Amino acid sequence: MDILALAKAAEGRIIDIRRDLHSHPELSWQETRTTDTVAAELAALSIPYRRFAGHTGLVGTLRGTRAAGGKTLVMRADMDALPIAEQSGLPFTSQNAGVMHACGHDTHTAMLLGAARILSGLRDQFAGEVRLLFQPAEEVSSGADYCVSQGVMDGADAVFGLHIWGDFDAPHISIQDGSRMASCDNFKLTVRGVSAHGSAPQQGVDAVVAAAAIVLQVQAVVSRMNDPRVPLVVTIGEIRGGKRFNIIADTVEMVGTVRTHDPALRTQVEAQIRNVAEHTAAAYGASAEFAYEYLAAPVINDPALARLARAAATRLFGEGSLANIPPQMSSEDYAAYLAHAPGVFCFLGGRNEALGFAAANHNERFAIDESVLARGAALSAQFALDFLNA
Repeated sequence: MDILALAKAAEGRIIDIRRDLHSHPELSWQETRTTDTVAAELAALSIPYRRFAGHTGLVGTLRGTRAAGGKTLVMRADMDALPIAEQSGLPFTSQNAGVMHACGHDTHTAMLLGAARILSGLRDQFAGEVRLLFQPAEEVSSGADYCVSQGVMDGADAVFGLHIWGDFDAPHISIQDGSRMASCDNFKLTVRGVSAHGSAPQQGVDAVVAAAAIVLQVQAVVSRMNDPRVPLVVTIGEIRGGKRFNIIADTVEMVGTVRTHDPALRTQVEAQIRNVAEHTAAAYGASAEFAYEYLAAPVINDPALARLARAAATRLFGEGSLANIPPQMSSEDYAAYLAHAPGVFCFLGGRNEALGFAAANHNERFAIDESVLARGAALSAQFALDFLNA
């Protein structure tokens, strides 16, 4: 059983699927064509699947015949694209204006289908069940929770995920213990003052001035309330307020995000930001209304499963295939699955500057070295076999 040879044999099909999906990107919860493409591929492999009623996405079920019973492994790929106008120059560039696979979800889907192709021919080599999960709406941090609500994690013993990374050199793989991606929680601040003529500020309460002070003071949560050894990012990314140049604004709205790798710190930041915002606004005679939304938790690798995945990688590609990248402050809703079973989340390098592929994820010029796609499929299949047969 030569997994690498099987992956190489499937490489052409993996690349074809990736290019087709890349040319036809679909936004979150709109992945209809993508779901149909995946369904057709699974049907061709005689892998039964279940669509999510009324929603995009599906889950295939591949059962081994080596022995009765066995464990259940969920293998997840996300499918949605981003609202970005592509400028990659690829011959298979997006045909959907203003929509682009700028985060590599087309490659994730193609690699998992490649792993499914490999494993479908090896059903007699493993016991248990592989659930092939093709998830919608990762980019809006709601798809994973929906999939969990549809029972994809019921009875699961572990979950496996793989992410292409645009500023990580191909063909390296990073599989490290501990937190790999940060949480992502959002907040909205509404500062309320009193309108007045711009020439008579003393007759009003300037919400713009109060909001400006809040923007600065909120950073004290990071620099003075947080242990500097624990990563924390608080960003206010949107500000809207005011009606006219000569009117003291009575309302300013601000939207921001909070990211950390520490689950305990995550629960503390909401109260800290609220306290700073409300008291800063009050110092200017204004008030602040605060709303906080918990989205994705940190992605934290199980050490035992990370070791198993590293062993699979070195067995396939040698010790030199592994490289470390620091924990990322970006987030992934993959964390929702980890609330129900231990898991591992791997990064696959896609950057190849010699070929002109150097843009990071979420960039309009994002493109990757396609030679790594067969490696991703091989790693996924090898990990599945090793886990189910352990």
